[in-house]
Amino acid sequence: MSAKSRNPGRSHARLALAAIAVVAVTAAAQTPSPQPPTPRAATSPPAPPSRPVSTARIVPLDRVIAVVNDEALTQFDLNEQKRIVTQQMKAQNVPPPPNDVLEKQLLERLITDRALLQLAKETGVRVDDVQVERTLQRVAQDNKLSADEFRKAVEREGITFAKYREDMRKEMAVQRLRDREVDSKIVVSDAEVDNFLATLAAQTGGETEYQIAHVLVIVPEQASPEQIDAKRRRAEEALKQINGGADFGQVAAGFSDAPDALKGGDMGWRAPARLPSVFAEPVRGMKRGEVSGLLRSASGFHIVKLLDVRSRNQPTVVEQTRARHVLIKVNEITSESEAKVKIDRIKDRLDSGAKFEDQAKLNSEDASSAKGGDLGWISPGDTVPEFEQAMAKLKPGEISAPVRSQFGWHVIQVTERRTQDVTAERQREQARQAMRQRKSEEAFQDWVRQVRDRAYVEFKVDER
Repeated sequence: MSAKSRNPGRSHARLALAAIAVVAVTAAAQTPSPQPPTPRAATSPPAPPSRPVSTARIVPLDRVIAVVNDEALTQFDLNEQKRIVTQQMKAQNVPPPPNDVLEKQLLERLITDRALLQLAKETGVRVDDVQVERTLQRVAQDNKLSADEFRKAVEREGITFAKYREDMRKEMAVQRLRDREVDSKIVVSDAEVDNFLATLAAQTGGETEYQIAHVLVIVPEQASPEQIDAKRRRAEEALKQINGGADFGQVAAGFSDAPDALKGGDMGWRAPARLPSVFAEPVRGMKRGEVSGLLRSASGFHIVKLLDVRSRNQPTVVEQTRARHVLIKVNEITSESEAKVKIDRIKDRLDSGAKFEDQAKLNSEDASSAKGGDLGWISPGDTVPEFEQAMAKLKPGEISAPVRSQFGWHVIQVTERRTQDVTAERQREQARQAMRQRKSEEAFQDWVRQVRDRAYVEFKVDER
């Protein structure tokens, strides 16, 4: 992956002051239940006077509520997740659904998360402590907090920092799994970008963005007609409540199977290319505040609400930098220390007069190596923060010290700079990214559903 890849670490910044919606794994200790006293026989001698009984704190027993493949989910897991999510919903002014509905939603989320984490582990995805610490540092920096301030901010949310760190590790593992199994297979052709831009040009007011919320009732893969009918009735009930005046966010929290359900189904601002294809066309014809009818896709049944609309049609003039780099990746094959040794050797060679182009061709571990490490013209925001900050400090011709990003270790050289109107180029790149994001989200949703359907799940009904 090149340094020009979009920055996945930005998602962590939005999560800095809230619990990550990943399964909690801390299990409460099991305490053996006390045995009932043995009845005394009638002939037993009288018992000696009893001593004062000391009061002791009663520790409730944890219990298994579901088994996912070969791992147990406990009542403690569910209660802890419910506590965190309830706190989040309160902070976001989203009314929580009834307790039984919320527990059902959260249990299903825990099951899916556990199945994903198991798959990540089985297929060799590893996230070491150094990578987690670097991500935590980046999150703190993005929120303009020191390490100590960041820790205190997390703990004010009712989460121990150790748990937050472990949740971060799991989120990173799932993201790596997604990158490998889904995102790496997404392709957006030039023809698709051309068609998208032609559609935008035909619209009045330039590029339009939509803020939407949705409800998704998932239909399992290879569902029977009876299952499909049951899911349809559930979606129809949700739509009936919305049309009857119920708060959309509360209905989404109670009915939706989407990851954003407990945020009221809010999907944020989306360009048309980033709208799921099933409701891209209906949204264009809706007015602010309007709710769609029931929509059907391969994933299930959807209900969409258009919250707001805005237009983005202004020229973009930026200072661009032409740069090249050598990248040594840190991954399951190359450790942190090995990568640092390699990049230091390369920097020494460059300082001794070796040609940058030659070192990039011989050593760089991304697609730019064939071009001598040339990344082309880079606009602000095109690269990850660590890379961009180091690049901004360089004069043309200057070579940086080794720079660490989430991709690995870089040395960077700036070759020239210019001021450029990138309106057309930026629109094309934004269109490509938006379409890629839409395809990725749809493919990821389908893939997660398949992982969930393949998992063996046993609910411990009697124990609940």
